[in-house]
Amino acid sequence: MASRNPLGNLFGRSPIGPIQEHMQVAHEAAEHLPELIQATADNNWDRAREIHKAINDAEREADKMKREVRRHLPKSLFLPVPRSDLLGLVTIQDQVANTAKDIASIMMGRDMRFPDKLFPAVIELAATCVACSGQALRAIQELDELLEVGFTGREVKRVETMLKELDKLERRTDKQQYNLRRKLFKLESELPPVDVMFYYRATALLGTLADCAENVGDRLQVLLAK
Repeated sequence: MASRNPLGNLFGRSPIGPIQEHMQVAHEAAEHLPELIQATADNNWDRAREIHKAINDAEREADKMKREVRRHLPKSLFLPVPRSDLLGLVTIQDQVANTAKDIASIMMGRDMRFPDKLFPAVIELAATCVACSGQALRAIQELDELLEVGFTGREVKRVETMLKELDKLERRTDKQQYNLRRKLFKLESELPPVDVMFYYRATALLGTLADCAENVGDRLQVLLAK
């Protein structure tokens, strides 16, 4: 649980804790994806439906928290960053949960099971995308500390190091996504064309998930620069 800032205690609940909690829930939606892919690969559709529900529940909770932050973020709170930047950060974080839900919906809507020859590359990509989301969460968990030091000093360098690692993870997903597409391209003639189309779509959305996580880091980087 995020700590509260002394300034926030003067004017009500600090907005930082709810923003951090929102990113935690968004990440929870994303981190179920490798389990979902594994369950479908195992033809364990009862388990897949449970995971799908967990992803949907997390996405709905993230939406609810986003609305709460928008409604209750104090307009008169003295912060070293604009209120609009914090609202923008929550919107970007929410895209992590939304994208996870989109991936799960495509998979369950079509009873999607990736071909055995693609499965290792798909699960590897999914794991790295979740790592991107987790790294973005770790950086956001430093937001209250950044606030306390006025976005200056060692804490800034510490978070910048985290964001560099996030960038490295996202670049890794780019390479994994490219390799996966090449594998799929070679298998196209053996697979139903409509299935191929949705395999490409799911693969692209996994890449989008990593991009969303990186966007969280990019917005935090903007806050560091102000």
